[in-house]
Amino acid sequence: MKIAVVGPGALGCLLAGLLKAKTKEDVWLIDKSPERAKRIREEGIRVEGMSSASGAIDISANPKEVGPCDLVFICVKSYSTDDACKDIKALVSDKTFILTLQNGIGNVQVLNDHFGPERVIAGVTNHGATLMGPGHVKHAGRGDTVIGMYSRKVLGPVRDAANLLTKCGLETKVSKDIDSVIWSKLIINIGINALTAIARLKNGMLLKHDGAREVMRNSVQEAMKIIKRKRIKLVYDDPIQKIESVCKATAANVSSMLQDVLNSKRTEIDYMNGVITRQGKAFSIPTPVNETLINLVKAIESSYEEAVRG
Repeated sequence: MKIAVVGPGALGCLLAGLLKAKTKEDVWLIDKSPERAKRIREEGIRVEGMSSASGAIDISANPKEVGPCDLVFICVKSYSTDDACKDIKALVSDKTFILTLQNGIGNVQVLNDHFGPERVIAGVTNHGATLMGPGHVKHAGRGDTVIGMYSRKVLGPVRDAANLLTKCGLETKVSKDIDSVIWSKLIINIGINALTAIARLKNGMLLKHDGAREVMRNSVQEAMKIIKRKRIKLVYDDPIQKIESVCKATAANVSSMLQDVLNSKRTEIDYMNGVITRQGKAFSIPTPVNETLINLVKAIESSYEEAVRG
């Protein structure tokens, strides 16, 4: 099987490194930056922490050089999904399946618009990954990985992708109700990501501070009002308990949003808490806690150059 992993961020490097080390598949990493691709090509890829892998990786900034693949993992930031879809046309044939494990809501629709829903596999993962440098990632926490199609069909390529990820040590299940799974992951993101980015805490530290736990609960309670109005059934019964269990399982992980803030990059706040505030306005449901979290994260984003450094 020929596989492309699009995006050399924390999750992309984790997937590419483990796929290369633990399978016999033809694995490519796709990077939009020729300079970074050159460095990773020269230095190789390294995974440490809960999983380990190292070695050379085929990487390119030119999808035409790679050509059509059987399976393409989309691991770019949510705000880059549309541009990535335009850039990777050369990777996609009429036999290619595209799998997203991105955060937030909206990515699947963008992929459907570009490639057709019959070839898009949606998914979520709660594995924690921290990017240490180009091609260097720390596997900082284990969690569930679930994939499926919105058609509710369990096609051979879906099972193949799940088996492939499981073979890499990322145990993966297939769901016929992937929409509920994605919304369930969104609730976890809402409880963790913005708070870690604002307080600059690793996931596990959120549970040690009463103020953080209170904001976490309040933001999730607002989100649950949206969930109930949309009549979405989550895959767990108690969202607060679930989020706290994820914090414990990924205690050493630096969340993706905190990594963005620490690197002075744009965050995915609009695709996480922003989903709740937009839905709240549509349903006339107040979401003041999530609005405040969004405003604080955006204030951080807009003031990177002026921020006081320790």
